[in-house]
Order: sequence, then structure tokens, then C-alpha cells
Amino acid sequence: MKFSNFFANVQVDEFSSTPKYLQLTNSILNAIEAGKLKKDDIVPSINELSFELEVSRDTAEKGYKHLKKMGVLGSVPGKGYYIINDNIRQTQRVMLLFNKLSAHKKIVYDAFVETLGENVSIDFYIYNNDFALFRKLLNNTKEDYSHYVIIPHFIEGGENAHEIINAIPKHKLILLDKSLPLVDGEYAGVYENFEKDIYHALEQALKPLAKYHTLKIIFPEKSYFPREIVKGFNRFCHEYAFTHKIVHDIATEPISNGEVYINLMEADLVALIERLVSMKTKIGKQVGVISYNETVMKKIILSGITTISTDFYEMGVQAAKLVLSGEKKHIEVPFKLTLRASL
Repeated sequence: MKFSNFFANVQVDEFSSTPKYLQLTNSILNAIEAGKLKKDDIVPSINELSFELEVSRDTAEKGYKHLKKMGVLGSVPGKGYYIINDNIRQTQRVMLLFNKLSAHKKIVYDAFVETLGENVSIDFYIYNNDFALFRKLLNNTKEDYSHYVIIPHFIEGGENAHEIINAIPKHKLILLDKSLPLVDGEYAGVYENFEKDIYHALEQALKPLAKYHTLKIIFPEKSYFPREIVKGFNRFCHEYAFTHKIVHDIATEPISNGEVYINLMEADLVALIERLVSMKTKIGKQVGVISYNETVMKKIILSGITTISTDFYEMGVQAAKLVLSGEKKHIEVPFKLTLRASL
């Protein structure tokens, strides 16, 4: 094959959630940095790249355009693309592991990528709260990353996550969104304090909560959300004398006037609102609703849904700053209540 050396060193990973054009650019940059590709080397055409790597022509073209913008590739009409600069120094290469991709996790991702800039390579993976897949992704990685940025949320098996994470050199580790007490050594973290955050958010809502007698938190039995949320909720209800309950299934839960429902999952919020609307309940008057995690839609739905939420943009920014600085700080991200008509 004419470009056998190129394709031996440039690949696209089907398991990665990193956009394929970025995988392509990162792989070429890594090959240049390793000395496998050099200045003036001719690289495959867009059609050849698309065929051999089994990516769309648009993806191949977007990857090359990105490298041209960075001053790495040049092109000559009729002759194709070639490397014009092999003085590449990518000081940081990051493996980014998210438990899932949602509206608020995308905010974290976008802030992280934007703050890092173009000279940092990111391989992005989503393990869908599945501990077995999480373990496989970390154990099977062949790359030598400068940092591993990990959101450690699992539905089952998470009690053993520290064993996998402890195998990562601590100067390369950044835990994101949640801290794990059994992870040892000196490492960096940007996290929520789940127990304290819900307690203080509900304290801030005491005045509108006063017109209700019962608080219910919808917490599915199989959930990746930390149990510390329930501890903070229970502590608040005990200290301020609210009747309270943990609801596992909102679809079957009896709903009465004078109750406030706190949801964690977006699907539970939809199911709750559907039931309240069908019952012709006055939301914010007869029954209150508080939702975890601020999104644009919650500002609009039913004249506004009250939210308790961390600053996801700040979380992404702070994680990126830890990558760039190499500091081993632990940063607690701000958490706030946004009062709207639903309470």
C-alpha cells in the first residue's frame, strides 16, 4: 500500500465518543510528534483517507481542514496534501471518561474543550454508567495519556471503582463531579458536595417550602446518583420538621396537595408533570416541583421549573485549568437554587 506507514500510525477508534475528525487530527499529530510522519511527507487524499479509515468524506475533509488551520498541513492543487510543519509539541494528551452525555454534561464537555484550546489532544469516551465497560476502557488503553479526567458514576459495581482508579498514576488523575473516599494519594478533583449542596439549597427555599407539609425525593432504586443526596435531604427534613419520603417510582406514587417533589432524572420530571397536568393540579400552588440540574428548557416549561444545580460550565473550566497547570487541588464547584413558578 502506498501509504502503509501512514495508516499503520493513524487510526480512528470506533469506541471513542470524540468526533471522528478530531480523532483523525489527533492521530496525525501524535504520529508527527512520535517521528512517524515528517515534514514534506505526502499524506493520503481525502478519498483514500475516507476509504481506508471507513469514515465519511466530510469527516476526512474536516480533519484535514483543521490541520491546515493549525499550520500542520499544506496542499497543492493537483498534487494533494503534505506535511509542512513537524515541529509539533502536544504537551498534554487527555483521556476524558463521562458516565453519560446529557444536556448538562455537554456544558461540562464544551467548557473543558474550549478552555484547553487546540494544542491539547482529547480522547473522549462514554461508559453509560456501566462499570464493566469503564474497567475495559481503562485497562485496554494503549495510549500514554498525560491526564485521565473521570466522572465516576455507576448504577452497579461502583463500590470497586477505586481499585481501577488507584492504578492510574495520581499526578495524571482528575476526578470530576464526584469525589471517591477510597481513592488514595495526591490527585486533583473538581466535584460537587452532594450532601451539603442539597441541604443548603433546600434551606434557601424555606420560605416557599413553608406552604407545603411533605417533601418527596424521586430516587430510583437503580440509580447512578450518589446516596449522599438522600442523606442531605433526610437531614434537612428532620431539622426543619417536614414529613418526607423517598419515592422509587413516580408512576405509581399517590400525589396529594401540599407535597413537593424533587426529581433527579429528566424522565421522572416528564412523568411527574404529565401526571400533574392530567390531574389539573396547580403546580406551584397545590403541589411543588424542584428539579435537579439547570437546563434552558426548565426556564420555560410551565412558566419555569425551580432548579437546584451546580455550575456545570465552571466545572469544565476548572478541570481544564487543572490539566494545564498540573496542580493537585480539590475544587468544590458552587451549587445554587433558582426559584421559579413551580415552587
